[in-house]
Amino acid sequence: MPEQEVGVVTHYFGHIPAAAITLSKPLKVGDVIHIKGHTTDVQVTIASMQVQHKDVKEAKAGDSIGIGVSEKCREHDKVYKVT
Repeated sequence: MPEQEVGVVTHYFGHIPAAAITLSKPLKVGDVIHIKGHTTDVQVTIASMQVQHKDVKEAKAGDSIGIGVSEKCREHDKVYKVT
């Protein structure tokens, strides 16, 4: 499936598990993303996201979002939207 880079992981919270992602393109709840790095390769459907600890349905380029993830991610992992 074609993928478009939409952001980068800036932090991983292991105790939740969640990732903080800084966006370069907009994302919304329901989008499927692929997080890829040297040791990371996980696909996630965004069930919910937060911007500054508030639930949102959409986020724009430049926003820093938090989403739940099923596997460990690392800082600097690339985030792609699956289209």
